[in-house]
Amino acid sequence: MSASAVLKLQKAGFTTEQVEALADFMDTQAASKADLTEVKNELKEDIRETERRLDVKISETKADLLKSILAIVISAATLNAIAVFGAMFGLAKLLGH
Repeated sequence: MSASAVLKLQKAGFTTEQVEALADFMDTQAASKADLTEVKNELKEDIRETERRLDVKISETKADLLKSILAIVISAATLNAIAVFGAMFGLAKLLGH
């Protein structure tokens, strides 16, 4: 509590004991600039850690998606090859070869 605040309280009729008790209470309740800086730094680190975890999850999701797409492409190509060979054998059978 500032000296001017103490003087204003005493002029308003607060006793020295009351002013000291109020100052002690306010000191325990108010966050200092260092307290705020510490919390700010902790929050920044939490955000950085969250970003790192999200980057990993996004990379894993991309890899899983690429695997799924590759499996679909291979399956479609295999089905197409089977259909083409089936059509060729069917045509050959119709033509008597």
